[in-house]
Amino acid sequence: MDMLIGQGRKPTPDTALAGDPAGAAAVIKDGTQQTFMQDVIEASRQVPVLVDFWATWCGPCKTLTPTLERVVKSAGGRVRLVKIDIDANRALVQQLSQLGLPLQSVPTVAAFWQGQIADLFQGALPESEVKRFVEALLKVAGGTMPAADLIAEARAALEAGDAQGAGELFSAVLAEERENPDAWGGLIRALLALGQEEQAQQALAQVPPKIAEHAEVAGARSALVLAQEGRRAGAQLAAYEARLAADPTDHQARYDLATALNALGRREEAAAALLDIIRRDRAWNEEAARLQLLKFFEAWGLEDPVAMAARRKLSALLFS
Repeated sequence: MDMLIGQGRKPTPDTALAGDPAGAAAVIKDGTQQTFMQDVIEASRQVPVLVDFWATWCGPCKTLTPTLERVVKSAGGRVRLVKIDIDANRALVQQLSQLGLPLQSVPTVAAFWQGQIADLFQGALPESEVKRFVEALLKVAGGTMPAADLIAEARAALEAGDAQGAGELFSAVLAEERENPDAWGGLIRALLALGQEEQAQQALAQVPPKIAEHAEVAGARSALVLAQEGRRAGAQLAAYEARLAADPTDHQARYDLATALNALGRREEAAAALLDIIRRDRAWNEEAARLQLLKFFEAWGLEDPVAMAARRKLSALLFS
């Protein structure tokens, strides 16, 4: 996967809504024939407006409308949504059809910008495609999704297992905000999740020196190092387990086992192995087990529940 850096759009504040708090608060509303000019045509001269043409009898509409609402809310006021019930507004639908808007079937979503139709789609698209539709609309309007929202969306995608989508979102932020440590750390982790260690290493080398030691970047760096160590150790997993079965005091075998377990995503077992070494011989190999465990914590993140639980156990051992 190629994560492009150096191309993209800069997340900027929505100046159109800066002086319109009432409009900003009403980014989603039900529209009628009477309010269409104000809610759609006039409003679109300030900010892009999506119009969701739906009907109570339309099954796909019940899926699409909540998706549209989520995407519009995540845009932070940079786009609005107006929902039009076609059965309750037949005269409006007829008028728009005469103007060339295809409303023979629903759901139909039309994007308005500067009083004109900028784009449209029909059918219940998945949320990822709706997001891309909105992103394209915002690009036409000279704006983007907020960087913080993009990063939050990327992290959620990564957590849900969509490393490809997460990497693209992190890259979109980095295209213009090259000193955004959250985006750099996220991109490196996304590449690791895709098994692309070489590209992750290349991304790490591109991190601006100014933010090289930021916690997010440092955590990603540790994750990369541990992935490399774990890949080498993973092939010997059975051998380490056999050595420990023969000699429970073989700390090197337990240490290597912990590294391999971490690479396999078995964090609780990895932490337990290192804590066992510390419990048996805290000073072994110049406190290598403790230092490796701290590296795990850094790679997993401060809020990771396994890291938090293991940190409490480490504190109990060190201060007992």
